[in-house]
Amino acid sequence: MEILAFGVTADEKPLLERAFEEHFRGRHEVRCLDVFLGEDTAPIAAGYEVVSSSVNAELHGRVLRTLAAGGTRMIAQRSTGFNNIDLDVARQLRMTVSRVSYYSPYSVAEFAWTLAMAVNRRIVRASNRTRDFDFRLNGLMGRDLRGRTAGVLGTGKIGEAFTRIAHGFGMKLLGWDLAPNPACVELGMAYVDKDELFASADLISLHVPLLEATHHIVDAAALKSMRDDVVLVNSSRGGLIDTEALVAELRAGRFTGVGLDVYEAEAGVFFTDRSLEAVEDDTLARLVTFPNVVVTSHQAYYTLEAVGEIVEATVSNVADYLAGRRSVNTLVPPGG
Repeated sequence: MEILAFGVTADEKPLLERAFEEHFRGRHEVRCLDVFLGEDTAPIAAGYEVVSSSVNAELHGRVLRTLAAGGTRMIAQRSTGFNNIDLDVARQLRMTVSRVSYYSPYSVAEFAWTLAMAVNRRIVRASNRTRDFDFRLNGLMGRDLRGRTAGVLGTGKIGEAFTRIAHGFGMKLLGWDLAPNPACVELGMAYVDKDELFASADLISLHVPLLEATHHIVDAAALKSMRDDVVLVNSSRGGLIDTEALVAELRAGRFTGVGLDVYEAEAGVFFTDRSLEAVEDDTLARLVTFPNVVVTSHQAYYTLEAVGEIVEATVSNVADYLAGRRSVNTLVPPGG
């Protein structure tokens, strides 16, 4: 059997092909495409029983029905998040769906800190200047983080890894989650309600999944309650922040810095080259013009270790489907 994988990067392709070969020994192979799975590309999957999708695939009802009509019975998503998949329709179609429930939390936590330090110490601005042989320090002053307060929204595996780094910096720790993480409490984290966290933290990092309850958890009111000199980082999901409200606060001259690895309207834009095209998204176009904002293209997970774990889990998910098994990665079991 040949499995069709959508949205595969050039770095990911050899890892995916090697993992399939090592696991299946030629019994099942993978065909890698760099296009993303969505309404326009779903017909390509006709005749493929198993397809693999990337984090920015658009798997709403129409796409799933097109896949099912073409014979697809299983979707192996190569990400932890699955807010892009209509699971109810998948169940109706009796289509198996899996995800990657775990990969290196350090990849995302370390990148969140990379964004925090980049905006705090004006690294992008400094780098752009020195490329033009401008070595002035005006406007590049940052702040020590030691003794300041880090607010971590979501203290699961990634939030815990972020917290450990904050502890290493000597920061005070505030957390918000449905239940305290004992490891974070041991580090000295005080759990508070999110309104207190927003109002008190000098650095806020988001590590909660995107669910109906967390959509725009950082809304206009939350943004207004934050300190004028806060550093805000989002390396989780773009929909956690009301981006238009964020732009309004940035236009008012607020915030020391904002680091975004995700954007709520990133589907169809991130992971693609739009450098020669007119920018149609006015909000994104405005966002990247602020000198205290750094936007990256959903790359926090993109380390050799994390991608390797994602690939191995994906191959295991395909093997489980072929064997009629379910695992912790199964979102919709065989037969719906």
